[in-house]
Amino acid sequence: MSRGLERAFRKAYRVDEGSDRPKNIEKRSIAVTAPLTHSAPFWQRRPTVNALVLNVATALFILAAHNVTFWGRVGVAFDGHVLTVAIFAGAIFALTLLLIALFAVRWLQKPMLAFFLILGAVTSYYQDTLGATIDREMIQNAITTTVTESKHLITASFVFHVLWAGILPAAVVFWVKVARAPLVRAAVIWAGTVAVSVVLCVGLLLTQFATFSVVLRAQKQMMAAYQPGAPLTGTLRYARMLQKSKALPLQAYGTDAKPSARLAAVEKPVLLVVVAGETARAQNWSLGGYGPVTNPELAKRDITYFPNVSSCGTATAVSLPCMFASYGRADYSYDKGVSTENMLDILARAGYHVEWWDNNTGDKGIAKRQTLEMVLKSTDPRYCADGECTDGIFLDKLTDYADSITQNTVLVLHMIGSHGPSYYLRYPAEFEHFTPTCKTAELKTCSTEEITNAYDNTIVYTDHILASMIDILAAQTKATSALFYASDHGESLGEGGLYLHGAPYFMAPEYQTRVPMLTWIPADYEAALGLQPGCLAAGKAAEISHDNMFSTVLSLAGVETSVIDPALDLIGPCRNAS
Repeated sequence: MSRGLERAFRKAYRVDEGSDRPKNIEKRSIAVTAPLTHSAPFWQRRPTVNALVLNVATALFILAAHNVTFWGRVGVAFDGHVLTVAIFAGAIFALTLLLIALFAVRWLQKPMLAFFLILGAVTSYYQDTLGATIDREMIQNAITTTVTESKHLITASFVFHVLWAGILPAAVVFWVKVARAPLVRAAVIWAGTVAVSVVLCVGLLLTQFATFSVVLRAQKQMMAAYQPGAPLTGTLRYARMLQKSKALPLQAYGTDAKPSARLAAVEKPVLLVVVAGETARAQNWSLGGYGPVTNPELAKRDITYFPNVSSCGTATAVSLPCMFASYGRADYSYDKGVSTENMLDILARAGYHVEWWDNNTGDKGIAKRQTLEMVLKSTDPRYCADGECTDGIFLDKLTDYADSITQNTVLVLHMIGSHGPSYYLRYPAEFEHFTPTCKTAELKTCSTEEITNAYDNTIVYTDHILASMIDILAAQTKATSALFYASDHGESLGEGGLYLHGAPYFMAPEYQTRVPMLTWIPADYEAALGLQPGCLAAGKAAEISHDNMFSTVLSLAGVETSVIDPALDLIGPCRNAS
C-alpha cells in the first residue's frame, strides 16, 4: 500500500501507529473509493446525465443516423436554400424532441428511447437501402407477411446497420445513469419541454409559412421519409384501421347471383382457373414488347394478352384483396374489403365450388369463407428443396384435380411468382436463361444487369408455369376449362434508387403499377358460354386496370348478377345475343 493511501486509510478509520486494527469503525465519507473508482473498468464508470439531456442527445442521434433519405429530400425540396433548410431542420428537431418527450417519461424513458432507436435503425435501413416508404400499407405488409418471406430481408448488412444505429446506442441509453428530479419538478420540466418544443416547431415554420406550407403539401414523399414520425404514424393508422374494422358486420353482396342459362346447359363441369400472379411487372414481359424473350412458351399458346393494365396497389396486402373486391382502386379500403362479400362469395352463391391454393403469404382474408390450402407447406423435393416452393408445386395438383372434377369449380392459385429480393430462388436452375444473375438478397451489391437477369428468369419460369397450366387444362377431358391471370403489382429493380415494391401509389413508378394480364379461352369454352371467337383480342390494347377484374371474371364464369358493371366487363361485349 502506498504511503498516501495508507495515511488516508488510517485517517478514515482512526488507526493508531503500531496497531493492526482500527479503534473506531465509524467510516468517514471520504473513504478510499476515489483511487479504486479510477482504476475500475470503463463499463463500471457510468456517467450521470440529466433526463432532458438524454432526450436531446437521442433526438440528435436519430436525426443524424436515421434520416439520411429525409435530409436528402429536404435539400431537393427547398432547392438548397441554406437558411430555409436550417429553419426547417430546427422545426424538425423540435418535433422529434416533442415525440420523444411525450413518451419517454420517468421509468418509461429508457425503454422508449431504446424503442425509438431500434425502430429507426430498422426502418431507415430499408428506406436508405431499398427506397422503401414506411407508411400504413408497408406496416400492414410487414405484419401480414410470413417468416419465410421476411427472412430474405434480414441480411448481413441489415444486421450490421441495426447493430450500430440501434442496438448499441440503445445499450448506451441503458448504461448511463439518469439524475431524476423530484416528481413535481420533473413534471414542470416535462411540461416545459413539451411547450417549448411545440412553440419552437410552430414558430420556426411560421417564419416562412408560405414556403413551408406549399412544400409540405406538394412534397408528400419528403415527410414520408421522416423518422421516427413515418413509422409511428403508419403503425397508429394501421391499428386504428384494424380496430375500426372489428365492429363491421359482413354485408351480403350480389345476392341475386345465379348461373346463366348458358352455364346451366354446359354438359361438362366448368373449371375456371384464376391465377393471382406475384410481383410481375408488365415492362419485362416480351408479350408486351420487351426485348429479351421472357415469354417463349405463352407466345405459342392461343391467349389474349393485355399489355396496358394498372394495378390496384403496389403491395400484396392491399392489391390482392382489391382485385377480388367489387370496389375499384378509387373506392377500395380495408374496411370495405373485409365487410363486403367478394367475388368468391358471389361465385359460390352462383353454384361454383371455390378453392384457394396458396404458394405465397396467404389469401389476406379473401377466401376465409371458402376452401383454403397452403401448398407452400409441401415437402416435395422437386419444388420445395430450400424450405419454400417454386410455383411448379401447382402443376401435379392441378392435373389430378382436373382429372377428378365433378362440379363447376373455380380454383384460385396464388403464386410466389417473382417475389424479391431473392429472385434467384424463384426458378429452377434450368430456367436461368439470362446470365450473370444476382444470387443474393443484398441487391445493392449486384449490378443492374445481374438484378434484371435474375428477375427476367422469374418471368421465364412464370411463363412456363402458365403455359403448363394451359396445357394441363387443354389435355383433360372431364371439364370445360378456361384460365385468367393477373399479377397483383409490379416491381422496381433499382430505377431511381428504388427496389422491390410497396411505394405509396401517388409516388410509385409505373414499374410497380403496370402489370401483365391474360386470358386463355379455348373454342369449346367460347361455344359453351356463348362468346364470340377472338372478340377479346380486338380490345386488348385498351387501357384497363384491376378494376375490370371483378366484373370480367364473374362474366367469364357465366354468372348473372346485377353487380356486374357492364362498363368494366371485358367479356360482356363478346357475348352472343342468343
